[in-house]
Amino acid sequence: MRLLRFAFLNVLVFGLILTIVSFFFPSHIRVSKALDINAPKDSVWAMLKNPENWKKWYPGADSAALFYENGVVKGIATAQNQALVIGSETDSSIVLYQIDTRKKNAVSGWNIYPSSSPNTITLQWYMDFHLKWYPWEKFSSILLEKRYAPTLERGLTNLKGILEKK
Repeated sequence: MRLLRFAFLNVLVFGLILTIVSFFFPSHIRVSKALDINAPKDSVWAMLKNPENWKKWYPGADSAALFYENGVVKGIATAQNQALVIGSETDSSIVLYQIDTRKKNAVSGWNIYPSSSPNTITLQWYMDFHLKWYPWEKFSSILLEKRYAPTLERGLTNLKGILEKK
């Protein structure tokens, strides 16, 4: 009985320490990649704004179905009842929302910045994650960069290859 009580108290104290340490991790994480593309802003904008063009360069979108809302293509449908749709746009940014039946905690998008070189723009692709206070969510945030950054970089490289070939 004493051994069982000792084990329970150790698990409880260790869990409490992990929870307290997790409070020092940020609850908002942004994974971002940027690339200079030697193309006019209008042609870059056309590739980003139209989800039908995503199949040409967006990693994994070539096999995804298009997501329609009121008869208009708004994004792509991915596996497991998820969709990535255009939420809002300005003259230099597009925000994408992930529609998921389980959770809504990831937002991504693109920002276009002018470059110092003529006929060149800098395109930033980012993903924002809003985490809950749960220790396992906070500790898993350490791996977000390793998981998503290669995909963002591959997508930007694909887009640059298509636009600079034109």
